[in-house]
Amino acid sequence: SFNSLNHDMTLAEFKFIWYMEYSHRMWGRVVGLAYILPAAYFWRRGWLSRPLKGRVLALCGLVCFQGLLGWYMVKSGLEEKPDSYDIPRVSQYRLAAHLGSALVLYSASLWTGLSLLLPRHTLPETHQLLRLRQYAHGTTALIFLTALSGAFVAGLDAGLVYNSFPKMGERWIPDDLLAFSPMLRNIFENPTTVQFDHRILGIASVTAVTALYFFSRKIPLPRRTRMAVTSLLAVACMQ
Repeated sequence: SFNSLNHDMTLAEFKFIWYMEYSHRMWGRVVGLAYILPAAYFWRRGWLSRPLKGRVLALCGLVCFQGLLGWYMVKSGLEEKPDSYDIPRVSQYRLAAHLGSALVLYSASLWTGLSLLLPRHTLPETHQLLRLRQYAHGTTALIFLTALSGAFVAGLDAGLVYNSFPKMGERWIPDDLLAFSPMLRNIFENPTTVQFDHRILGIASVTAVTALYFFSRKIPLPRRTRMAVTSLLAVACMQ
């Protein structure tokens, strides 16, 4: 990489990249200790119920798995490719797995913490409330898929292909959208398709969150739930 592409890099520029990676690794290890050490202490003191022990074990296991995924991802960027002079980069598949695992870990941690800190509201199971819950779960899945598609954009540098919006260049649907064969490869390996999919998923996510907000306004909900839905809409618009 240095000889073929980055031979003009200074020592200061290399140190900047090195310290970014080093800080990320050290921070990840601190996060791991922040999970495992208190968990062991609370377990030993008998402060964890049986269901909570299962959650704690799952979260600690996921922390360790996240670290292994990070190593596996970085390893793909260090593999020698003698026939290629492309910019060295990690596998977009492994990057998406690393990001997805981090999102699951964060969401599960937040869900567990809020479940312990805040009492659960007991609401009558009306048809509207059931629909709202189902729609919220679907919106969550869509946002998660959008975030994963962003990892593919980053892994392939797909954001550099087109920089105009809402059109891609001069067209709504670019010519090279399905340039790869077989067709399924385009979704994961064609930078144009990856950027196109990310745009569509992003627009769909904002639309879904907005619809969720307006639907929630028709249902009598606790103040905390209304704040959560309103905050979701605000974050979606800001994003």
